[in-house]
Parts: sequence; structure tokens; C-alpha cells
Amino acid sequence: MLGPVILAASRSDRMRRLISAAPVTKQVVDRFIPGETVADIVPIIREMTAKGLELTMDVVGEDITTPEQATAARDAYLELIGRLAELELGEKVEMSVKLSMFGQALDGGHELALANVRPVVEAAAAIGTTVTLDAEDHTTLDSMFAIHEELRKDFPQTGCVIQAYLFRTETDARRLAEAGSRVRLVKGAYKEPAEVAYQQKHEIDKAYVRILRILMEGEGYPMIGSHDPRLIAIAQELAHQAGRKPAEYEFQMLYGIRSEEHLRLAAEGHRMRVYTAYGTDWYGYFMRRLAEKPANLRFFLRSMVSKG
Repeated sequence: MLGPVILAASRSDRMRRLISAAPVTKQVVDRFIPGETVADIVPIIREMTAKGLELTMDVVGEDITTPEQATAARDAYLELIGRLAELELGEKVEMSVKLSMFGQALDGGHELALANVRPVVEAAAAIGTTVTLDAEDHTTLDSMFAIHEELRKDFPQTGCVIQAYLFRTETDARRLAEAGSRVRLVKGAYKEPAEVAYQQKHEIDKAYVRILRILMEGEGYPMIGSHDPRLIAIAQELAHQAGRKPAEYEFQMLYGIRSEEHLRLAAEGHRMRVYTAYGTDWYGYFMRRLAEKPANLRFFLRSMVSKG
């Protein structure tokens, strides 16, 4: 399986330098990350919302080593929220944040991340939107869930992400599937040991369906993060069985992957949100996109061969 190899490469400084230096890399990266600045991304936001799509915006960058970098990450999100306010698109565009960007891995990181993310959540609420806390590797999740719980005391619309490949997630889903909660379910995109996570695709897919059923039968708002046509069809059937209307759940897919499916689902009346990343520190995000799906890797390799 190439996925674990690619995920290991995502943490390699040598591979970062090699891939970043390849002439074709920027062209391929642009498929998944359509800009580096807020100014770059505003036309994308306008275009996609005009097509009936909703967005969740992610400022990429996880390698935070100083409190000053964490503060800069906070300020990048506040800048984005300011532009969304000007565009009057708060109801169509939410934010996704990785707490590692807000200093979670630093000394005193839990408190630092909470202090940095709270102003972002407050600013988002002020323009009519919200924030979803992304899931990272399993060692960070207890802190993420504790911060999520703390933020929801004042901002109950704050969402979080759970990952189907982790053994713990069914229990987490039952706890989170309460009235007012917003939970995005994804398969998982980090290299996790066999002691804590399923390793085979068929096991992960079965876990995904079990957890999705818990969310659909619960009282919260499920967000289905998948490009898999079979899982999308199963999600629609589970929603029907649970008596959910289209406005009571949503699909989420990545920018640059299955774009026609985004439009098809939106045209059918589903809420369709596109996870759209931007920024200069793109390497880790890009490598996980390659690891998630062999077709993404083939696209990258073909491009390197044809342009090299």
C-alpha cells in the first residue's frame, strides 16, 4: 500500500525539498490548493457560492514551532473572516481549523490553542458562520475534544471532525450525536498504528457506515466527508431511514476532486460544502491528498513525467 509510504514522506524534510523543487509541482498543487492569499481565494469563493455550493475554508500550515507562528495563524483566519464579512457570505462559508496551527503541540499548547482559536470562533459567529475543529493524529484528540466542548459552551454551533479508521470513534460518535452538534465524519488521513486504527480499506469502510448510522439516528447535524460514490449512496439511504430532510445533513468534498459531483448533489437539492484550502505552507496537506486516493497520486506522477 502506497498510502503509508506517502504519509511518511509528508513528514520528511528531504522529500519536502525534493517535491517543492519539482517544476511541475505548483501546477499540480493548484488543483487542490487554488491560492496562497485571501485575495487569491476571494474569486474562488464568489464563483463557487454563485453555483449553489457552500464552502469550508482551511488556511494550510501545521508545522508551528513558536507562539508567534500560532498567533500569525490566528490572524490569518481573522483576515479571512473580515473579507467574508465584506462579501456578505458568512452564511455560505465556514472555517475549518487544525489546532496544531494554533500552538497545540507547543509547551502549554492546550491552553495556547484554546486562547488562539476562541477569537476566531467569536469572529465567525459575529458574521453568521461557524468553525469546525479538524481531527489530526490520535494523540491530539483528547485535547481537541476538550477544546470543542469548552467552545460549545458559548458557541454551540462549533463543529468537530471524527475519523472512521480509529477504534475509539464509535464511542465518540455516540457522545457527540446530540441536539445542536455538528460532526464531520471522514475516513482519516494520518498514519496511525494498528493498536488504535483499522488498517484495511474494507474495515474502514464498514466502520464509516456504522458511525454514520449513529450520527444519522442521533439528534445532531451530520456532515459526510467522502468522495466514495458507494458511501454517498449509503448516506442518502441512512438519512432517508432516519427521516432526515436534505437540510438536516450535508455532504463535504475536497476542492479539486469530483467537482462535477459537487454540482450534481447541489442540483439535486442537497447541501454540498467544498473543503477549500489556501496558503503557502501546502506540503503536508498536499501529501495527504495524494495518500488518500491512488488516482490523485497517478495524476501527480503523470504530470511529473509529461512536464519533466
